[in-house]
Amino acid sequence: MGATLTSVTPSHAAGTGCGGASWYALSSRTASGERMNASYLTAAHRNLKFGTKVAVTNKRNGKTVVVRINDRGPFIRGRVIDLSKAAASHIGMIRSGTASVCYRVVS
Repeated sequence: MGATLTSVTPSHAAGTGCGGASWYALSSRTASGERMNASYLTAAHRNLKFGTKVAVTNKRNGKTVVVRINDRGPFIRGRVIDLSKAAASHIGMIRSGTASVCYRVVS
């Protein structure tokens, strides 16, 4: 009684976040139906719409890359985004394979 409920839309709630990231370079089809190309600046996210542009920043070195969501994942606890090899290279996480990142939707 007297409590107020506030709803947050899933797209707004998922528009920013921080957590783990990894990279992948498969040659199979993505969940969006396009062929994965490791040289494109793309990424996998659990629920952002395909085509969404996201700025991803490596918290260790401050480097940022803008990627396009074209796949689903990651499916490992603690990870919030999977990057293509090219995107991972832009933010300096190829060697480590994983990084702590923050992301935000840019369009």
